[in-house]
Amino acid sequence: MRSQRRAFTTVILFGLLVGCSKSTPNGDGATRPQAQAPEASNASGSAGIDLAALDRSVQPGDDFFAYANGGWLRTTEIPADRERVNAFQLLNDKAEQRTADMIRDLGATKPAEGTNARKVADSYAAYMDEDSIEQQGLEGLKSMLVEIDAIKSRADLARVLGERVRADVDPFNNTNYHTDHLFGLFVTQALEDPSRNIAYLLQGGVAMPSRDYYLSDDPTMRGYREKYAAYVTQMLTLAGTREPQKAAAAVVALETSIAKVQASLVESEDVHAADNLWKTTDFAAKAPGLDWRALLSAAGLDDQPEIDVWQPAAVAALAKLTADAPLESWQVLLRFHTLDRYAPWLPKAYADLAFDFHQRTLLGVPEQRERWKLAVANTSAELGEAVGQLYVERYFPASSKARIEAMVANIVAAFRSRIDALEWMTPATKANAKAKLASLRVGIGYPDAWQDYSTLEVRADDAVGNHLRAEAHYLAAQKAKLGRRPDHGEWWMTPQTVNAVNLPVQNALNFPAAILEPPFFDASAEPAANYGAIGAVIGHEVSHSFDNLGAEFDADGRLKNWWTAEDAEHFRAAGQSLAEQYDAYEALPGLHVNGKQTLGENIADLAGLQAAYLAYHASLDGKSAPAIDGLSADQRLFLAYAQVERVKIRDGALRAAVNTDVHAPGRFRAATVRNLDAWYAAFDVQAGAKEYLAPDARVRIW
Repeated sequence: MRSQRRAFTTVILFGLLVGCSKSTPNGDGATRPQAQAPEASNASGSAGIDLAALDRSVQPGDDFFAYANGGWLRTTEIPADRERVNAFQLLNDKAEQRTADMIRDLGATKPAEGTNARKVADSYAAYMDEDSIEQQGLEGLKSMLVEIDAIKSRADLARVLGERVRADVDPFNNTNYHTDHLFGLFVTQALEDPSRNIAYLLQGGVAMPSRDYYLSDDPTMRGYREKYAAYVTQMLTLAGTREPQKAAAAVVALETSIAKVQASLVESEDVHAADNLWKTTDFAAKAPGLDWRALLSAAGLDDQPEIDVWQPAAVAALAKLTADAPLESWQVLLRFHTLDRYAPWLPKAYADLAFDFHQRTLLGVPEQRERWKLAVANTSAELGEAVGQLYVERYFPASSKARIEAMVANIVAAFRSRIDALEWMTPATKANAKAKLASLRVGIGYPDAWQDYSTLEVRADDAVGNHLRAEAHYLAAQKAKLGRRPDHGEWWMTPQTVNAVNLPVQNALNFPAAILEPPFFDASAEPAANYGAIGAVIGHEVSHSFDNLGAEFDADGRLKNWWTAEDAEHFRAAGQSLAEQYDAYEALPGLHVNGKQTLGENIADLAGLQAAYLAYHASLDGKSAPAIDGLSADQRLFLAYAQVERVKIRDGALRAAVNTDVHAPGRFRAATVRNLDAWYAAFDVQAGAKEYLAPDARVRIW
C-alpha cells in the first residue's frame, strides 16, 4: 500500500505496497479456516467506525465510497500545505508530531557526542537553522558544481554520471521525488539465484514525475511543460548561470530526448523483460556511446562481474544520448539537476522556487509546510532507523505487536483456506502456492537488527552536507551487500512510516509500528472493524505474494514459473477482467485509471479483503457477532475498509497519481467490494444498483 513515489518506478517489483469452529461455506464456496488465538466479540466495545463520516442519503449499492465517507468529504478540507488528505496522512500527522516531540526532547537533553540520539538531534537542528543555510549559500554544493563545469570530454561526463548514481529505493524519496539521476542502483537478491545479492541498474534522467509529463498531448501536460521551462530558467538564473534562458531550453530539450527513450511504467513492471544479466565487460558493446569503464569505476561497481539491466533498450538509448548530445547540454542538465534535487537544503530562494513548481504547480499545493515538519521528514530520511528505534521504545507497546501477529496468523490461515478451495487450480500449483505461503516472513513494528550509523558524520550547522553524507552512507550500505547472501529480514521501511510493504524477492512483509494505530488498528474496537481496516492491509500485503508480479516468484524469492499452463492462463484471464473493470473508472474528465498499471494493487485489494473477511469469521469460533450502532458485523468490516481508503485530493495530485502510481485512486480501491458476494449480502445490494455486478461478472482470483 505504499503511497510514496520512488526515484525509479521500476523498483515497484521489489516493494509492493499498501492489517473450536464449525466450518461453514462462504459466498464463494470456500470453507472458513479455524483461526489461531481467536478474538472474542465485545458487544460493549467501540464499533470502530466513524459514524459521522457516513452519508446515509446515498445507497451503499450506488456509491459505497460516498456512503462510507460522504459526511467526511463534506466537512473535510485539504490543508493548504498538502496535496491530499486521507487516513494515511492523518495518521502520519500523528506520527510526525510524536517524532517532533521526541527529537525536541533529545535536543533539550544534549545526548553524548557520537550517539544515534545526538545525530538525530543535530540533523533536526541543522535543518531548522535557516540562518546558517542562508549564510552558506551554494557552498555545500560547490565541489559538485565545479566538477560539472570541468567536464571537457565524454570520459569526464561518464565519470560524473557514475559519481551521481544513487541507491534506490532510498529513504530520501519520501521528501524528494525526483528521478533526475541518469541511472539508479538497487541491490537485492538475484532474480534467479536466491543465494546472492546483485546490482540492478535502472533508468532515470528527468526531474518531472514521469516521461508522460514530457510527451503527453494532454493540454494540462503541455501547460506543465511551459511552466517547467520557466522554472528551469529561474533556477539557473538564481545560481548565476550564463544565458539562463538558452541553458534552460537545452535542459528541457535533453530531458525530452531522455523521456522519449525511457520504458513506460507498465513496460517496466514486466519482470521477465527485466531479467538481463550483463557482464560488466559487455556494457560497451551492448550500450555503446558511453564510457562504461569510467562510469562503473566512479560508481564503485567495476568489481562486479555482472549487473542486471532492468530496462536494456532504455539504457542503450541513454548511453547513445551521452555520445550524441552536446557536452554543454549535459553540463547544464547536471547543474540544474543538482540545484533542483538539493533545493530543500539550500537558501530560501531556491527552496521556494522548487516548492512553487514541484508542489504548487504540479500538485496544486498552495502553501509550503511548516519548517519543523520538513525537518522531521528530513531527519527521518537521513537517520531513519535511528529515529525508528527511539520511536518504538516510546510509542509501540509489546501488546500491539502480539495482537497484530495473531491477526497475521489468522489471515495467512484464511489465505491457505482460499487456496485449498480454488476449484480451478490444480493440486500441483496449490502445493507450490502453499509452500510459498508457509515460508512468508512477516515483520511487525520494527526490524530485528538496526542499521549502523556509527560512521555517519552529522553536524548541527550543515544541513546540505548532512544530507549529502547521508545519501553516500546509504549508497555505501547498499553496495556493501554485494557479494553477500540476501538477508530476508532486511526492512525497506522505517518504524515511523505509515504504510506497509511486500518484498517479493525476500518473500517478506513489513508492517511498521506507525500504521498500527487507529483508524487502521484500534485495541479498544470490536474486532470486525479491525479486520476490515488493518486486517485488509495485512491481507493486501500477503496477497501481493500472489498478484500478477508476486506470483512470478517461488517460495525462495526466485523468478520461476511454478504454475501449470492451464492455471497460469486462468489467472491471466482473471487479471485481465479486473484490469478492464478498472480501465472504466474515470478519475478526471477524460483521464481514466490504467487497469494494467494498477493491476497488482487491485488484485491485492480484492484478495486481501476477502482473506480478512474469512479470517474475521474464523475468529468468531462459531459464535454470532453482535450488531453495534445499528450496523451488523459484516457491515462494520466493509465500512472500515472503505473508510481507510477515504481521500480528498487536488486535481494536479490526482493527475500525477494516475500517471505515476501503481495504486488506483482511493474511491476506486473502495469499489473492490463489488466483487465480493458477502458485500452484497451485508448491504442487500440488488440488481439495478449502480455498483451492482452480476455474479458471473464479479472477478474472483484468489
